[in-house]
Amino acid sequence: MDSARTGERYLNVEQVAELLGTTVRFPRRLIEERRIEFVKLGRHVRIAESVLAEFIASNTVSPRTTAFRGAA
Repeated sequence: MDSARTGERYLNVEQVAELLGTTVRFPRRLIEERRIEFVKLGRHVRIAESVLAEFIASNTVSPRTTAFRGAA
């Protein structure tokens, strides 16, 4: 992890799930599989808003620029 992100808002798992439009199981799985950076404060887990934005950006799929030629 990078150094502490000062002055940043940290979200709990429920808030992350709400922003992503998923159940809490999905962000918990991301944390368990270490696919997203998180902060652990005792038994509490928090994800920085910027980390969530980076995760979304890195997993965003761009549209194709050429036409799809499927079987006719």
